[in-house]
Amino acid sequence: MSRRRFLLLLVAALLVICGALYLSTQRNLPRDSHGMSLLPALAKELNSVTSLSVRKGGATPTVTVHKVAEQWAIAERGDYPADVAKLHKLLLSLGDAKIVEEKTSNPANFSIIGVEDPTRPGATGTEITVAAQDGKHAVIIGRPTGDGNFARRSGENKSYVIEPAISVESEPRLWIESRLLDVPAASIQSVEVKPATGAGYIVHRLKPNEDGFGLDATPAGRKAADSHALAPSATLLSGLTAEDVAAAKDIDFSKSSEAIITLSDGNVITFTGTPVADKRWIQVQASKDAALDSKAQGRAFELASYRYDAIFRPLEQLLVPKESPVPAKTSSPGHKPPAPRTAPARQAPPAHQPPSTPAS
Repeated sequence: MSRRRFLLLLVAALLVICGALYLSTQRNLPRDSHGMSLLPALAKELNSVTSLSVRKGGATPTVTVHKVAEQWAIAERGDYPADVAKLHKLLLSLGDAKIVEEKTSNPANFSIIGVEDPTRPGATGTEITVAAQDGKHAVIIGRPTGDGNFARRSGENKSYVIEPAISVESEPRLWIESRLLDVPAASIQSVEVKPATGAGYIVHRLKPNEDGFGLDATPAGRKAADSHALAPSATLLSGLTAEDVAAAKDIDFSKSSEAIITLSDGNVITFTGTPVADKRWIQVQASKDAALDSKAQGRAFELASYRYDAIFRPLEQLLVPKESPVPAKTSSPGHKPPAPRTAPARQAPPAHQPPSTPAS
């Protein structure tokens, strides 16, 4: 080998070694991740998302929101419709989340900031997994801090502070489309209640387009309350929402009450209700509302207690209260009434006696 060829090879080898050393040092330099997206690929895939699952304190997701026939539904609630606004808000928050600073990479410290393995019982962090066309994007949202949260991408050891804050519910009941009915009180023409026990009743509007209500078949010896008290609550069917939903077959309706509400357009809404422990459940059916019937078919809804009580008012609330009898005054045992007071007897004046004569 000529000397010139040897020198050329030596120079080339040195250049390769120097290049490798440079790349190695660049790879190991700390990078400033401030302002970077937490899930950079997700923002481009939001329109292709097909499901979102939430996992906390166990291996099985607590909430799964997925598409069923082009409608977002909750798997844990028998594919009942999901709150689409809540889903969109969470997806946008994940796409917009930016890294503020890097935090611990030591798994032993993850539980302190709430980004530990979400399958551990008692884990404080919540794992969100989004399935899109390009694959799955998973992140663990930890404790709040400042205007954001601690977070860690699933499968990685680096944790971060991110902003803006991400809020996620891990209970299925908080993901349901809660709206049931929104009917103004002016549309209600009559309410018939058939309680599980006791007498039923009907209250009806006395004249169309007027506020007065009357009570049919007032019990003997009783009086109906005034028209204002008989009128259904102004919010009886206005903004009626469900607290939760279940399969109707899973709720015992064998001892139930029924409320039949007739509206001015001829629609008749029938509620079948029953209390179960501290919860109030209903089934609902409408004669002229196909959308409501489709949503409610085979399902039972939990209502807030005050909304349930407004629908199934007891008859006693529609009557004038009974007058309480005035109790007769009685003396206590062993007590003797005081003797009547009489004027003291007047004493007769003393008889006249001659003055005594002093002894001589």
